[in-house]
Order: sequence, then structure tokens, then C-alpha cells
Amino acid sequence: MKLELDGVSKRYGTATALDSVSLTVDDGEFFTLVGPSGCGKTTTLRCIAGFESPTAGTVRFDGESMDGVPPEARGVGVVFQNYALFPHMSVGENVAYGLRFVDPPGGVTRDERVAELLELVDLAGFEDRDPDSLSGGQQQRVALARALAPGPDILLLDEPMSALDARLRERLRQQVKRIQSELGVTTVYVTHDQSEALAVSDRVAVLNRGRVEQVGEPRDVYHRPHTEFVAEFVGENNVFHGVVRRSLTGQRASPGDVVESRLDPEGVVVEVDGHSFTLEGVDKSVGESLTFCVRPENLRTGTETNQIRGTITGTEFQGATTRLGLDWEKTELTVVVADDGDTTYEVGQELVVGFDPDAAHVVE
Repeated sequence: MKLELDGVSKRYGTATALDSVSLTVDDGEFFTLVGPSGCGKTTTLRCIAGFESPTAGTVRFDGESMDGVPPEARGVGVVFQNYALFPHMSVGENVAYGLRFVDPPGGVTRDERVAELLELVDLAGFEDRDPDSLSGGQQQRVALARALAPGPDILLLDEPMSALDARLRERLRQQVKRIQSELGVTTVYVTHDQSEALAVSDRVAVLNRGRVEQVGEPRDVYHRPHTEFVAEFVGENNVFHGVVRRSLTGQRASPGDVVESRLDPEGVVVEVDGHSFTLEGVDKSVGESLTFCVRPENLRTGTETNQIRGTITGTEFQGATTRLGLDWEKTELTVVVADDGDTTYEVGQELVVGFDPDAAHVVE
């Protein structure tokens, strides 16, 4: 099932929850809406499900407008944040609840469908268990099985793992992705967790204040953010604001700008707080303001280009890496360095890092 949102807006009085949101989710795609609290993720999901009616714009399923179509007639399965299992029903009865008004797909009986889905979510034999006797992860899988019972054309997941601990959340999100891939059901997943969005999605839409900031494949959104908001929200980023002082287009850069002997086909020298940085792959005019970002893992010790000398303000050992806070020109930067087991970093220690000219990414 192909899903389209065409200029969808939703207002509550004077408050705007969604502002002209246009998105296309392809048939069988795992599509994630990610953004901070209050950005419009859940409102978007509710408009797709039919729980809310857009103030303007249209939701379409396979090109057909859903205006006026009630939730129960849309062929949508929903997994809520709190699972919403019925405590007075057994696990099997909860899963079968979605089959009250429709026959099970595939010509099987209701009991066969329940058993089939519980096996799919690794809960075979749990039909007679009480929901309250299950762990949070097991309850989440029961809720998923219930949503899938009628064979929905579109599956909507509203932060279904937010109440789980990090290790369980990581394990279950891979299970959800596996199940979605096996069934080939078009899925829209809502989360505020950027790492979760990057890990499971075919494509991601980053929302901010009711508007779509960027849509793309996870790697593209992470490495090539379009805006400063996306750069800072999707993973950590160091953002620099400067002014273009020199263009390097079509000339060999001088020592200190880029590595000697490298012909820079398109680049600039940017001044940030009195310091010059060379960026590759940038075509901007002299005098233009420019904002660029550098991921923490791209600020490396031992790099001779684009050097930054600062003072360590904090350290976090994270196993394979160490995360450092670095004070530079009264700006707090984040550096992530590989941990070799021998090198130690102390608060107050001076540290010099640098980044390659092609490691910076210009944002709006």
C-alpha cells in the first residue's frame, strides 16, 4: 500500500501541530518519523490512522483520498506507546481482538491466525497467559501481533519501545524490522530516538515544529544534513558559523589550507572567530556567511589540517571510544576518539584536534 500526505496541516485553535506536511511512503517501506517532543510526529500518525482529521490537505492510500473514511475502514494496524492491552483478556484473546469484524487473512481460522502471529513474534504457546504476567518486551510483541491480526495494509507504530530499557529496545527493534520485512507491510514508525530511526528505517523524515526538515535514507540524513537543526538533532554534531574569506576553486591550495599536493577543485577558506578553516566541495562567494558542521568522530588528534586547540572539559569512557568535551573559543565542542587502552585524557588537559577539508558539511 502506497501512502501519501499532501499538504497536511492540523491546527488546534491558534496552535499549529502540522504545517503543510507532504510525504510519500512507498509500498512495503519502513518509514520513520523522528523529531523532538511536540514536533508533530504523533499528530501525523493520528491523521493517517483517521483518529484526527486534517485541517487542510489530504491523506491518500494508493491514490484514494481518506477524507471521511473512519479508522476501522482504513485497513490500518496501530501499536500504541502504552500497548493498550486488555488486562481482563488472555494473550490469545488480545491478539484476536482485531478480528472482531473481519475474517482472518489467508482463509485460516481465528485460532490458527492467533497461533501463527504468536509464533511470528516468538510467543508461541502464550495464548492462555495473562498480559500482566508478561514482561514489557513481551507485552509489546503481543500488541504488535494484535495490530497485525487483520492483515493491515499499513502498520503504524507510535513510540512502542519508549518504556523499555536500552538493551531490550535494541533487541526488539531488530525483531520488529525482521517481522515487517517478512510481511512486506508498509510501516510508519514514530520515535524521538535518532539511533533507533537510523537503525531500522528504509527512509527517515525529520520533523521540527510541525514541518518536515529533511527526508532521506538514514546514511544520507546523518552524513549530509540539510539544515542546522537536522545536523544537531540526528546524532551529535559540532556547528561552526563563519564567513568565506577566500575561494580555492580551480587553484592549488597553499600549505595550511589543505594537504599539499592536493588539487582542490572546489573549496573555500572560512574564518570562524579569527581562525581559518579550509572546506572542500563548497562553492560560495567571498563575503558570504556560511554554517558548517563536523561530526565528533571526524575531529581527530594527529591531523595537521584545520587544527583546533582547546581544553578538555569532560571525559566519558564508552568502551571502544572516549567522548570528550572540548572548550574552544568559549564554544563547547564534542570529540569522539578511539580508545586504545593506553591513552588517557584528563579534564583541564590541552588537546589539539583537526579535521579533513572534506569532512565538513555545509548546512542552511
